Amino acid sequence: MFGKIALLTLALLPLSFAQISEDFEGGWDQTAWPVYAPDCNQGGKVSLDSTKAHSGKNSIRVDGAGGFCGHVFVGTKSVPSGDVYVRAYVQASKALTDSHVSFITMPDSAQGTNKHLRIGGQSKILMYNRESDDATLPDLSPQGIAASKALPTGSWQCFEYHVGTDGTIETWLNDAAIDGLTLKAGVTNVNGAQWQRSSVKPKITGIYFGWESYGGDANTFWYDDIVISSTRVGCT
Repeated sequence: MFGKIALLTLALLPLSFAQISEDFEGGWDQTAWPVYAPDCNQGGKVSLDSTKAHSGKNSIRVDGAGGFCGHVFVGTKSVPSGDVYVRAYVQASKALTDSHVSFITMPDSAQGTNKHLRIGGQSKILMYNRESDDATLPDLSPQGIAASKALPTGSWQCFEYHVGTDGTIETWLNDAAIDGLTLKAGVTNVNGAQWQRSSVKPKITGIYFGWESYGGDANTFWYDDIVISSTRVGCT
């Protein structure tokens, strides 16, 4: 029913206001939610898991291998043309380490061909990474690290973010805003100096959930109750 409601919503609304909702209770539609593994795929795996779910009985499981070519994602190109809000329930089997990893990746045409806006971790905290210049949000200084949060393991976490056409980035974990992962147009983030050196404003063309490691870290992530919208959805 959840998927049918999402399709009806999409059919009735223009793209700029479209909402995509997926709880995988109808299974994994691999046409609507294809695997994404640019350049190479060596060891990563995506599957429908009927043993673990945030709601209902199904979720998407991603077994990510170590090294860049161990990456694998699943997602959609159905993205609102304006501001983009994403809500996903996420469960990680292992904690983020000091190594750089991503668990959400978004092709970003504003950065150039085959470049991505990425969400993941480094220094044991959640962060954004802009592929074109390798900038991070927050800065990975002691103050920047303290302004972000770790991603808890072994239980479902409500992860939300907003990418605005004016360059705004907002991030919430279980409804709580993360200061280090918040950047609003015209407002300086003292922990975002590296990010703010560029005038690039993201223009994402897809949203993919999975795992990418730039070292040897491997991990398993589960994703459920995903919503992609032009307005904030929240955790309820």
